[in-house]
Amino acid sequence: MAYPKVSIITIVYNNVRDIGYTLSSVDQQTYPNIEYIVVDGKSNDGTLEVIEQYKDTISKLVSEKDNGIYDAMNKRLVHGNW
Repeated sequence: MAYPKVSIITIVYNNVRDIGYTLSSVDQQTYPNIEYIVVDGKSNDGTLEVIEQYKDTISKLVSEKDNGIYDAMNKRLVHGNW
């Protein structure tokens, strides 16, 4: 049976305290066709080090400066710049 792809996108910036909970939750999903995209705003507080621990769960990681959460979401969705 072919399973439709489900995309999950996490937007994060300097949230070392909580990002592990989100990454762990996605990691524990059992659906077989998940595309997991993490968009980081160029964190400098240890967030990227936590993200690195889940590299096998993440399909695509983008870490670059943006103009806030809505900019990060919109430039990925509108431009498809994965």
